[in-house]
Amino acid sequence: MNRSLSRLLVAALIALAALLPLSASAADAVPTEMDPVAAARLVALSAKLRCLVCQNQSIADSNAELATDLRRQIREQIAAGKSDDQIVDYMVARYGDFVLYQPPVKATTLLLWAGPALLLFAGFFFLIRNLRRRTVTEPALTAEEQARAARLLAGDNGKLDQ
Repeated sequence: MNRSLSRLLVAALIALAALLPLSASAADAVPTEMDPVAAARLVALSAKLRCLVCQNQSIADSNAELATDLRRQIREQIAAGKSDDQIVDYMVARYGDFVLYQPPVKATTLLLWAGPALLLFAGFFFLIRNLRRRTVTEPALTAEEQARAARLLAGDNGKLDQ
């Protein structure tokens, strides 16, 4: 009996030793969102807001510390029961219109909205102006060239001056 008990104890210790790495890695796991609606709101709001560090990425796409902090703030405000508009207004009040991927049209952002169209029209204007200013002058024909052209037009294909 002692021998079978010691074998059982050794087998149990081996099994525990084999499971030990699994329990250590479980501490590194990131907790998932319990509420799928809140998670969807977080993703949608994060896609609307620009990372102020990266500037060409949304805070959903950025790994910058500020983007992580902004996502955490959004998560906290969602948990507090704030609406999407209230959360966006809070971010704009704190960071300005630049935090929005689609800033509102107002006096301070008018150039941002109209700028591309103005540059396009200005480019066309300068292109047309430069094309109209160009003058292509053809050199005048010499008397010999005019005589040759007259013979060719008259159908005299005989002896041509070369």
